[in-house]
Amino acid sequence: MKTRCLIGILLLCLLALPASAQTNEVLLETTKGNIRIMLYDDTPVHRDNFLKLVDEHFYDSLLFHRVIKNFMIQAGDPKSKKAESGELLGGGDLGYTLPAEINTAAHYHAKGALAMAREGDRVNPERRSSACQFYIVWGRTYSTKELEAVQEKVRENTNGKTTLSSEMFWTYRKKGGSPHLDGQYTVFGEVVEGMDVVDKIQKVFTDDYNRPVDDIRILKATRIKK
Repeated sequence: MKTRCLIGILLLCLLALPASAQTNEVLLETTKGNIRIMLYDDTPVHRDNFLKLVDEHFYDSLLFHRVIKNFMIQAGDPKSKKAESGELLGGGDLGYTLPAEINTAAHYHAKGALAMAREGDRVNPERRSSACQFYIVWGRTYSTKELEAVQEKVRENTNGKTTLSSEMFWTYRKKGGSPHLDGQYTVFGEVVEGMDVVDKIQKVFTDDYNRPVDDIRILKATRIKK
């Protein structure tokens, strides 16, 4: 009887232990090092789509196919997995797009921001995002005068819907980023560890089409567990 009681208590204790839960953080293991990113809960369509692709190992072996120094690094073209040297990339997709979840008041293009690429306004006036191609912002710092000029351009490009706040001015002056993109692309996460790796990537030598001459690959993308 005592043995049965002990077994019952043990089972109850085991059931009470918290299960290994997955978070909204993703680890990108690249040929230049590891980048840890956190996805925002208030951009649920982009968050869930990205996590789905990560769980399906879609990003494993893809290249950072577009790199522009002092601006951003981009990956996610499915054609890049088996691309030959010098092949023009950037046109690969998954046959669907995501509705924009642009909320500049909460998330903007500060250094380290994670956002989804998209087609231009002429063919994509709703600014729907690519299903798979993403970029990480590096950018640069701006003077107040430069930001005032960017402010006017952003207002023009968003029909007056987007204004750079005082917080955004401070961030772009002190930490840097790419403010000219604000209000036009969905920012859905940020780098929480590995900006030194992003720096290494954004500094590499590229060809005339902004593709790194020496391939930089995402070896594996996985969800981080608690």
